[in-house]
Amino acid sequence: MLPQDPFILFSVVNTKLRDQYGSLEDLCDDLQADPEAVCKTLSAAGFQYDRDRNQFV
Repeated sequence: MLPQDPFILFSVVNTKLRDQYGSLEDLCDDLQADPEAVCKTLSAAGFQYDRDRNQFV
């Protein structure tokens, strides 16, 4: 389960994307998370997913 706090979520997701997953979709499939919900939560905190860098910035 992923954290609900957007700043902790940002850190956890970016770490997992860097160390374990080739894409946000892979991460969400493996962790049974909704990629749209992750993006919405992080977008509300000012972060956007950069597919080329495979991280939220």
